[in-house]
Amino acid sequence: MQNVPHLIERSRKTQHGFKDLSEAADETYASAPPSEAREIAAALLASDVAQARCVGTFLLGRLAAQDADALRMLKETVSADSDWRVQEILAKAFDRYCADRGYEAALPVIREWLSDPSANVRRAVTEGLRIWTGRPYFRDHPEVAIALLAQFRNDDSEYLRKSAGNALRDISKKHPEPVRRAVETWDLSERGTRQTVKLAMRLIDKG
Repeated sequence: MQNVPHLIERSRKTQHGFKDLSEAADETYASAPPSEAREIAAALLASDVAQARCVGTFLLGRLAAQDADALRMLKETVSADSDWRVQEILAKAFDRYCADRGYEAALPVIREWLSDPSANVRRAVTEGLRIWTGRPYFRDHPEVAIALLAQFRNDDSEYLRKSAGNALRDISKKHPEPVRRAVETWDLSERGTRQTVKLAMRLIDKG
């Protein structure tokens, strides 16, 4: 655990972007056994330095496909962090888990996270997998991605609705008709749904 103070001080110097924070996590992952790496991640999550918690989150993302405890920590501990930077890295970490696990194989966990009461957990999926149809499996099954995202069209969380709407907009670049067909079934009397439609249809309407 002697690396923790060094990692905290290294991360503190990062004021913009996440590249060095990701590299610090990669270096730790490459040099420490998985159990030790998880302990390091846990120690970083306890730091009052947000950038250090970002490193810990990146590290858990590297571990998650092979370590159920690391995945649980992402879902239960990291999602409760109040810093927006940590939530951005949570999305990246979840996508890393899906990539390592395989997106189709990860579908049960994707659905589990999307049904979680925490908006941060749900958004980690909607935001992390963007552009959804650029990911294996969803590239060949855009209708699955659209259906998963559509369920948040009137979610109580505005920032989750925005994430879902923007993700649908991304998908519409190559799959405009499936997005249009989905949107046409939505109840536009709902204010939140109208906001999501505006985002999802932005490129289609311009076309």
